Amino acid sequence: MKIIQYTLSAMVLTLSFALLSMMTVTDLKAETVDMPLTVYKSATCGCCVKWIDHANDHGFTAKGINSTQLNKLKDQHQVPANYRSCHTAVSQDGYVFEGHIPAKYVQQFLKEQPDDYIGLVVPGMPVGSPGMEYMNKFSPYVIMAFDKEGKLTPYAEVNHFEAQFE
Repeated sequence: MKIIQYTLSAMVLTLSFALLSMMTVTDLKAETVDMPLTVYKSATCGCCVKWIDHANDHGFTAKGINSTQLNKLKDQHQVPANYRSCHTAVSQDGYVFEGHIPAKYVQQFLKEQPDDYIGLVVPGMPVGSPGMEYMNKFSPYVIMAFDKEGKLTPYAEVNHFEAQFE
């Protein structure tokens, strides 16, 4: 009789944990918001594909579109000429993200939806930034916010590799 009681207790406990874990997973899925990004890039750029993978791994639905007219597209989206990189991501709200910006900062910017700025840019292609990983190397960099006139303002400093994901 005691064996049956222990078995039933173990089954109820196991079932309770299973239901609790399913509820947690369901709750997390419900909180996940689809954040589509269209990423314009060169067909031959491997680091752009890596950045798209990074974005998709961190809550975005990023779709790459190969273009031979990247400068024209960057002009249309008012990306400052001296701060352009290899790819340009555009949110469904029209915000622009130029270069190897960590997904967490793109998410933060989209949540804030600042009126004064139209996007973020990471000048150049910093070693160790998302999509630019090389061995265990990392170069600190600054993410800049930019407005329609091309004025740039520091948005975030990334001083170590882990800061891109914390």
